Amino acid sequence: MLTSQRKQRILEQLAVDGQVVSKTLSETFGVSEDTIRRDLRELSAEGLLQRVHGGALPASAAIAPFAERKTLALDSKRAIARRGAALIEPGQVVIIDGGTTTAELVACLPHSLELTVVTHSSSIALALADHPHIEVITIGGRLYKHSLVAVGAAAIEGIAKVRADLFFMGVTGVHCEAGLSTGDYEESCVKRAFASRAAETVVLASAEKINTASRWVIGDVSLVNTLVVERSLEESLTAPFAARGIAIIRA
Repeated sequence: MLTSQRKQRILEQLAVDGQVVSKTLSETFGVSEDTIRRDLRELSAEGLLQRVHGGALPASAAIAPFAERKTLALDSKRAIARRGAALIEPGQVVIIDGGTTTAELVACLPHSLELTVVTHSSSIALALADHPHIEVITIGGRLYKHSLVAVGAAAIEGIAKVRADLFFMGVTGVHCEAGLSTGDYEESCVKRAFASRAAETVVLASAEKINTASRWVIGDVSLVNTLVVERSLEESLTAPFAARGIAIIRA
């Protein structure tokens, strides 16, 4: 079997099973584990999968630049955002992460809502500028241009002074075993810091993020209290999260 054919078979199996194991692939194709690891390394470099210890998981499609992600799964993001916005109570302190789904969340907030929003996203802050009853607290730091958010030591220091009711966390991958992940190391640190300062963490997850992984781990799925997904998502995909005690809300 040619290398290209083997790689295609690996991707096909990954699509069906949701993960592949290097040892099993080695036995299936009758090649060494070193050969399989090289295949996975090359496929990872092409962005076609995410390598993990012992094998690989599907790569998240939500790691494209911000402008491209704005149009990805737009209808499902809007439905999920509307359902997420319904979780907010007047008078709360709410952390809103950067991202395209959280941008849709902000668009759902009524102008009559009294709220304090903490964010490290300049685009989220600007979207709330004309809301007369929403106080906006911005967290500063170095601008991470891919997601248009502040990161770094200054951001972490500012976050340490926050005590919030809810945190709407943006992620690129949600996997019951591999955890919550994103495409940038510093961004993962900021998200983890925010989660530690909120009573509850909510993840708004469109279908392309479920059971996928990105390069940098934010933390275990136990960081999440509520997962908001689209109504059509298969029960089999959400059941492992529900078994971990995570509330599943369908939009």
